[in-house]
Amino acid sequence: MAYTTINKSSEHFNTKIWTGTGSSGHAITGVGFQTDLLWVKARTNTSWHHLFDAVRGVDKAIYSNATDAQATGSNDITSFDSDGFTLGSASGATNSSSNNFVGWNWKANGAGSSNTDGSITSTVSANTTSGFSIVKWTGNSTSGATVGHGLGVVPKMIIVKTTARTGNWVTYHHTLGATKYLELNNTGALGTSTAAWNDTAPTSSVFSLGSWSNTNDNGYGMIAYCFAEKTGYSKFGSYVGNNNADGTFVYTGFKPAWIMIKQTSDTNQWFIFDNKRNTFNPETLYIQANTSDGDNAFTSLDFTSNGFKFLTSNAAFNNGSYIYMAFAEAPLVGSNNVPCTAR
Repeated sequence: MAYTTINKSSEHFNTKIWTGTGSSGHAITGVGFQTDLLWVKARTNTSWHHLFDAVRGVDKAIYSNATDAQATGSNDITSFDSDGFTLGSASGATNSSSNNFVGWNWKANGAGSSNTDGSITSTVSANTTSGFSIVKWTGNSTSGATVGHGLGVVPKMIIVKTTARTGNWVTYHHTLGATKYLELNNTGALGTSTAAWNDTAPTSSVFSLGSWSNTNDNGYGMIAYCFAEKTGYSKFGSYVGNNNADGTFVYTGFKPAWIMIKQTSDTNQWFIFDNKRNTFNPETLYIQANTSDGDNAFTSLDFTSNGFKFLTSNAAFNNGSYIYMAFAEAPLVGSNNVPCTAR
């Protein structure tokens, strides 16, 4: 088994929480790296999710709970900094006075560079150590088109959004296969279409597109967030619930810092848990990626030393089939396969 070369997960992924001031220049530090993808959600109001990245530009937001095209604004996030990011003054989505916020941060490789591995030239910002890249391209509506992702290994999960017009967030997950898709912005169950990924699994250099406008619309800008699995740091898996209050244990091989899950066998929300809004078990709060809701109360999930376990028979979490993505609080390292200690 190959083990991660990542010694500190927080050098590649980190969660920050803050209280808004309403004042421009409010710097959020302690991230541990210069943010390249920032996903912000207001916790105490119903503002939309806002995602910003270094490839599209820090002033451009897209919204995981909506189909809207990206919007440009100067007062949400004003800069990505060496140890975090700086907030503007205008928005209830990022910095309204006295409201609470969470920001999930990933490190890529800055603004990116040209990639000609695919039939469509892309701009790619890739962190090959952690298995994360941001990919921008212009669609051409051609079935069988390919786009370079820069990871050097096969991505396990890809999330695509058209930025120049309205469109759903089309999501690939390796456990489902290349004819299947989910949509991050809604509750829909698993869909089937060859038009999304051209019924072709990604390779170590490219992912494939069909003619679907939500992944490859002619002349329209597209963005993708691509994730490869790194043992002991990240996991993109699936599980089947047992419909029991003593729920299914899901092995990740590390103590999670962040997980997002989605039921694939039925309609349900995309649920996000992290270790900063909840610092001990049970996890008491979740946020839904596909709604504008803030923190919601929950008491039936434990982050363990080597995975997570739901303590409920609730169908949203433990009665059906599910996919998940997870990142580590501290990586599993060494040849003895010793997991990190629990909280």
